[in-house]
This record gives sequence, C-alpha cells and structure tokens, in this order.
Amino acid sequence: MDLALLRTFVTVHRAGSFTRAAALLGLSQPAVTAQIRTLERQLGKPLFLRQARGVTPTTIGEELAHKAAPHLDALVEIAESGLDDDSALRTLHLAGPPEFTAERALPALTELTGDDGQGFALRASFGTAEETLEGLAAGHHDLAISTARPRGALLTATPLCDEEHVLVAAPRWAERIGAEELRLKGAPALEDLPVVEVHESLPLVSHYWASVFDSRPAASGAVVVPDLRAVLACAVAGAGLAVLPRYLCAPALAEGTIVTLYEPAVPPLRTYFLAVRTGTLAMPHVARAHEWLQRAATRWG
Repeated sequence: MDLALLRTFVTVHRAGSFTRAAALLGLSQPAVTAQIRTLERQLGKPLFLRQARGVTPTTIGEELAHKAAPHLDALVEIAESGLDDDSALRTLHLAGPPEFTAERALPALTELTGDDGQGFALRASFGTAEETLEGLAAGHHDLAISTARPRGALLTATPLCDEEHVLVAAPRWAERIGAEELRLKGAPALEDLPVVEVHESLPLVSHYWASVFDSRPAASGAVVVPDLRAVLACAVAGAGLAVLPRYLCAPALAEGTIVTLYEPAVPPLRTYFLAVRTGTLAMPHVARAHEWLQRAATRWG
C-alpha cells in the first residue's frame, strides 16, 4: 500500500474535510479526492461518507486510521528529528493571544532557545482564538495557545492554566462609587462608569457580569482597543473600569495606580489550552516546547 495515500487518508481523517486536508498537505482538493478514491479502490471499501460540510469516516475508515496513524506519526518523528545529532536547529512556530503569549509563554520558551544542541529557533505570531486555531490547522503554526478548546480530531488540546479576572479602575472611580454602595447595589452601582475593553461586544466585562452579578453590563465601551496591555494603560489613566487578568494588572494594583472595585467570593476564571495538530507531538522540538510550557504553567499564580 502506498504510504503517500495513507498519509493523505490520515490527514483527511483528522481534518474532517478534503479542503482542509489539501491545505495541510500542500495539494489541490481534486488531488486529495483522487488519492482517497484510489485507496478506496485498492481496499474495495469506502473510507469516508461525504456530507454537505466535510466527511466522516466509515467503520472501515475508523479502523484503518486507528491502525495506520501511530505508524505514520512514528515515521514523521524519524524524518523530523534527523538521523544524527548534527541536524539543523529546528524552528518552532507559536501563535496565541498577544498579552498572554508576550507576558508568559515567550519568556518561558526563550529558556529553551539556544545553541546547546537541544534548543530551537522561535517564531511567534498573535491572533484571536479562532485565528490561531485556524492557522494551526492549516499548518502555519506548530503550537497554539487558545482560550477556546478546538473540536474534531485534527487538533489535540491540553488545558494549560486558568487566569483570574479582576474588576479594576483608577482610584478616583472607586472613591466616586464607594465600597459600601457597590456592596449593597452590585452591578447597578457601576452603570454610570465608562468601560475599557478589547472588543465592542465587551467579552471580558460581559463574562464577569454574568459570573458575578448574574446580569449583563448596561454600558457600552468608552474605549475599545484590541490589546489587554493597552486596556490596562487606559484604566490606569482613568478612562474607566476594566476587567483584566490578575497576572497582568498585579503590578499596577501593588503600586495603587488602579484598585480592585469588587472582590467576589468566587472570581471568574478563563482557561487557556495548548493545542497542536494531532500527531505532531512526535516532533522533538514541538514535544519539548509543549512539555516546557506545561511545566512553566505550574508556577504561574
């Protein structure tokens, strides 16, 4: 049986789509379709059921994928790691949200870059959860950090860490409301405060309101800027209230340039996932970075 056909088959199985598999393999969709049909003719059985949106494996297809995928992944490991210790330094392509990647992931991973023979070169790009996962699926990245858990068999995700969200503002806003007023009234006491957010939909503020106050925010964004570091800077400058990860605003809280407006009994959390294309943890540089980030996450408070 042709290994190229099996590689295409496993890629389609994981991608759930001829179109996405073609992008990953660097082939045209007709070429992928032709290869799958050739393999089906050789086996004498259908491997996929064609649907309006993608494909699903038949029982035979599922069985073949279960048997073939580990062996193909092992061959990839051999090809990617090289046959000796003098192979060229590999490049790890990382993608994730700008703030978390810059503040946490990159400092941790740069400990692995170097010329000790076991390191790798590092290239990073920023994007939304949807953008990073799409780029990972298309083969543009090796590793993605996302606040959304990917679905399907193409990508494999591992919970990395949780971040606590904090409702903050400059001290003058806290003085204007008053702690007792906020304690008694809850969300209504905040209705007149301007909001600083990363998107018009107020994703962080809305999540906080739903989790803590069981309501939706009444205000719209006074300042909208797609980077939490800029949101923090605007909050420090007095632009309004903001919901921020505690790790990001901890220094400003310690300095007193912003203050916590409300301390819920159970603070809202957001989970980060570490995602790879299924099978690529066979590549040593991807596996090492994956393991190192998980180890580093145990120290992130």
